[in-house]
Amino acid sequence: MPDRRQPDSPTDDNPFAAPPEGRPDQPWQPRSGGDGGNGEGPGDSDGSRGPARWDPTDPIQRRARYALLAGMWGFFFGIFGIPSVGLLLGALALYWGISALRGKPAAATGEPGAPTGLDALGPAARPQRTAAVSGLVTASLAILLAMSSYGLQLAYKDFYVCRDDALTSAAELQCNTLLPDNVIGDVLKVRQ
Repeated sequence: MPDRRQPDSPTDDNPFAAPPEGRPDQPWQPRSGGDGGNGEGPGDSDGSRGPARWDPTDPIQRRARYALLAGMWGFFFGIFGIPSVGLLLGALALYWGISALRGKPAAATGEPGAPTGLDALGPAARPQRTAAVSGLVTASLAILLAMSSYGLQLAYKDFYVCRDDALTSAAELQCNTLLPDNVIGDVLKVRQ
């Protein structure tokens, strides 16, 4: 392999190139951005690693994440026909979402004009607020699905009792006469 020569141009800033001859290797350092070379990246503020850092010890952030997860799973349980679990998870997600939006931070100061809730987190509040609001929305949907399921069972109780008590498939088909002649009746109808 022929000997490769390094370009003599001082503008060459190839980070993978070997150092010039006579100069020792240097440990790796991140490149400085266009902000004067102070070593901070674009997300750094006050020398920290970024404004939106997940802190599992902060109850506000934890409740916002719990609200999102519980609301999402409550919605899935409501869709898949387990309304009791969907209702429970939806209620928990509502509680956690509201308490995350209204809660006080762990290191709250007693000043009367100090911001409370997620506003006290400053720039880190945006992802937590998004998680809490998303948890509230999915919790509302989960509770709506559970309540509509219970409402259908209450409105068409005669049909459900007849269907559950039927001993043969012919008797189960007879229960279709208890349903109305509309879209709901077509959805709930016992198929052959």
